[in-house]
Amino acid sequence: MIMIEGNLERITFQNEENHYTIARLATGKSNSMITIVGFMAGVSPGQTLRVSGNWETHPRYGQQFKIETFEVSLPETIEGIQKYLESGVIQNIGPLIARRLVQYFGPKTLEIIEQYPERLTEIHGIGKAKAQRIENSWKGHHIVRELMQFLQARGIKGSYSAIILKEYGEGALDILKNDPFQLAEDIPGIGFVIADAISQHNGASKSDPKRVRGCIQYLIGQAENDGHTFFPDTKIIDQCHQTFQIDLETAACALKELADKGTLVIEDYQDAQDEKAVYSKELYQAEQGIANRFKALLSVPMPPLSMNPEQITQEILKKLAIKLSAGQLDVLEQILNHRAAVITGGPGTGKTTLIRSVNAIFERLGKLVVLAAPTGRAAKRLSEVVQRDAKTIHRLLKYNLKEERFEINQNNPIDADVIIIDEASMVDTLLLFHLIRAVPVTSVLILVGDVFQLPSVGPGNVLKDIIQSNVIPVYYLKTIFRQAQESPIIINAHMVRDWNQKGEVPDFHTARTDDELSEFYFIQQSDPNTVVETIKTLCSDSIPNRFGYDPIRDIQVLTPMHKGLIGTINLNQELQNILNPGNTGMEIMGFTYKKDDKVMHLKNNYEKDVFNGDIGTISLIDNQTRQVTVNYEGRTVVYEAEEMHELSLAYAISVHKSQGSEYPVVIVPLLTQHYIMLQRNLLYTAMTRGKNLVILIGTRKALSTAVNNDKPRERLSGLARRLLLN
Repeated sequence: MIMIEGNLERITFQNEENHYTIARLATGKSNSMITIVGFMAGVSPGQTLRVSGNWETHPRYGQQFKIETFEVSLPETIEGIQKYLESGVIQNIGPLIARRLVQYFGPKTLEIIEQYPERLTEIHGIGKAKAQRIENSWKGHHIVRELMQFLQARGIKGSYSAIILKEYGEGALDILKNDPFQLAEDIPGIGFVIADAISQHNGASKSDPKRVRGCIQYLIGQAENDGHTFFPDTKIIDQCHQTFQIDLETAACALKELADKGTLVIEDYQDAQDEKAVYSKELYQAEQGIANRFKALLSVPMPPLSMNPEQITQEILKKLAIKLSAGQLDVLEQILNHRAAVITGGPGTGKTTLIRSVNAIFERLGKLVVLAAPTGRAAKRLSEVVQRDAKTIHRLLKYNLKEERFEINQNNPIDADVIIIDEASMVDTLLLFHLIRAVPVTSVLILVGDVFQLPSVGPGNVLKDIIQSNVIPVYYLKTIFRQAQESPIIINAHMVRDWNQKGEVPDFHTARTDDELSEFYFIQQSDPNTVVETIKTLCSDSIPNRFGYDPIRDIQVLTPMHKGLIGTINLNQELQNILNPGNTGMEIMGFTYKKDDKVMHLKNNYEKDVFNGDIGTISLIDNQTRQVTVNYEGRTVVYEAEEMHELSLAYAISVHKSQGSEYPVVIVPLLTQHYIMLQRNLLYTAMTRGKNLVILIGTRKALSTAVNNDKPRERLSGLARRLLLN
């Protein structure tokens, strides 16, 4: 690493939540200016910084110094002290008060604030209350800086300081020094990593009981992040030994201790004699709860119908002016006999048409029906096709953000006779548990989805498990309707889904000449730079001019990963440059956002009424107030600068983020650089997001890898077995 020392001249940007900072540093005798970027808490203009890191070239802003560690020296000159205080780093000290302090106390100003804050009242304009506020702000400022430097000295990212401060407040440093493994219990995911780095730096024993317990819980959490609901005990013990140098017997004893305390649950794992499943208490209860609730639902018989099913069906179809296949008609009549059911099928098989029919037939019977989906975009799409209100599952269950709980639950159930959930493949184990226990046993629950799409981001594979259990009635829609049969997108998607010619590559239905227009294209290119340029040309020129689609509103680039030349990060910057070049913007967390940029909201925000996956455009940027206004199809949402981590550019998004959505045009780069993500269900999901035009760009080798990789990473789950046992 390179070390540079200089004076901090100005801060261009600082995220108040995670302290990501972009600043200008004056270095050397000539005070030449450089840009430094990284996580730096407690830094202010006027300070002397010693930073360590490496030079990097930003694709847009050129050379900048990326900081790994830093040390701060408070200014010693009168000019430096005044500049430091004028920066606003200490609350209640503005430019006027800063000048008065420096004029009165001179070079001892900071020493007075630190050691004799009661003397601040000697300054005109500072009373006792204000002096106390200045003292508190000074202490808080130094706590943040000391915490970050404490972490960095132990090889831990300074960005974690914000998370730790949020959890422990002023006592954070004491906990890190005296009981670091408290973090492992209180901060899932990163807590153990930080605690272990601190304890090992201090020379603690690798067999410290708190370390071993924290390690086991960390490994369980990592397994859940990978989609598993449990992890085998032998693998946990082996990883404790191989990765964290914990004795095998010590790890086994700690695992048993955690199970005895009820923190974890250990049970037999399928037919394995020498291996057991280890669950977190929460996911164990969720799997058990789902199985028990399905059993309760299926045990309550449906009341006899007041009308003949066939008669009702024909009446509804005539009213809706739609025609169903024989398979759909059978589902429509049979589904009236069950408290719980699954409808599954690929694109073009009429799932949404059937939802419309099921909704209408239950309403005709006088039943109250509610429609819901896992994401805001999926709910909006469902609402459009059924032509009635649909909610996210979180909104249906009335999630209370402050208390982090659902207000609709087993004690306050859903007020509906029929609950229809679309895009059920996206529902994870915990969400299904909260949903199903809020379903009255006298109601009907219908799950609709395509089991061949990507599974949920969260742990479990619930739709697949429910289908495989053969306990809940499942209706398969296999007939592709005539209109869909003529669509190259649907034909090719089914070809990918059902591919069985190992090692071969599908011969896609597409345009045969350059002049022929088609709904589907496979452009063969192998160089990532060329693929990027092709995507830029397609979005800015070829598609708008040849097909008439709007480059921002209608075209969506879907890519398997975030990093690399054809990842979301680089593609978003490249597409922003060519699709929105003129507007000036605001730099936030290393990215520039401009008026008219296409952006995506990244996590559910119930206060703003905007949800994970919602896409909008920036309608206003106010550099003075540091506010960004986003238009979500006619509804505006204002973001403060520190809230912008909830947004990202959305010219290109990940395939996972696209689930539950449809776009007029989809472009998918497919190269071996994303080898680990080349899976059949990922390609299938990407292709089925396009309504009118799908373009794949890449190599036959990458395509072959994807279509022949029909075994996505296994997800360990016990739900199917529990459903069978019940």
